[in-house]
Amino acid sequence: MAGTRVKARGESAFAERFGVFAECLLTGVWIAVASLGVVTYPAAFAAGARHLRRRAAHEGGGRREFVADFRTAVRGGWLAGLAGWAAVAAVWVDVQAVRAGIPGGPLVGAVGVLALIGLVVAGLRAAAVWEPGARWRTLLASAWRRTVLDPAGSFLIITGLAVVAVSAWFTAPLAVPVLGAVAAAAVAVEERYRHR
Repeated sequence: MAGTRVKARGESAFAERFGVFAECLLTGVWIAVASLGVVTYPAAFAAGARHLRRRAAHEGGGRREFVADFRTAVRGGWLAGLAGWAAVAAVWVDVQAVRAGIPGGPLVGAVGVLALIGLVVAGLRAAAVWEPGARWRTLLASAWRRTVLDPAGSFLIITGLAVVAVSAWFTAPLAVPVLGAVAAAAVAVEERYRHR
């Protein structure tokens, strides 16, 4: 009888962990669909991260709540998305300078790529703590500080992004659900930083 209880408890813990994994994959699909607006990706990650935080806290929430959060986050988040694309364009110009052989081009290109990686990590960290009513400018400024002050956490997010890139390289559709795992990683990194 006692062995049966332990086994049932073990199955319950397994089912819960598998449920969180499945929820991450589903959230990745939601994030990908919400990011189709090109400049809506910060809001999509914010809504996905908030959904995963609710799931981890065993609070209710589903597609409707994700959509409501996305609509709220996109109000100011589209400007953050536009700024992100401007940063990508600036780095693309830097890379072209490197390819053209302009003196100092490799240094400028390397600095540009590192800055872009830092901005992506800061954006994910900002999205991980987004709440309705939060201003994106404030979120991004504090996320940039955490990105610099918590290099281990930032490296974990970079690793998650590398998993998405490798997944896309192997099979492009795999990158879609893995986006949810990146959002979950950002949420976990922020929780870890908050408890330190």
